[in-house]
Amino acid sequence: MLLFRSEEHASRWCRRWRMEHGGLLTLDQTFALARAWYEQDRRSPEWRRPTLDQAEAIFRGLGLAGPFWSLR
Repeated sequence: MLLFRSEEHASRWCRRWRMEHGGLLTLDQTFALARAWYEQDRRSPEWRRPTLDQAEAIFRGLGLAGPFWSLR
């Protein structure tokens, strides 16, 4: 994860390092994603990694759409 001041800052960094532009999240979206992803106690014997469908549903629920957020 990299932190940038703005979308333009991220774009400049990608151009400079010849990297493809990935998904951008605000701090609020990052916090919401972390809460949704880790809401279950991973120490519990019942814990299971989210399925592809569940993960994509989490992304959609947070308004994260587009090719970057597709897991298939």
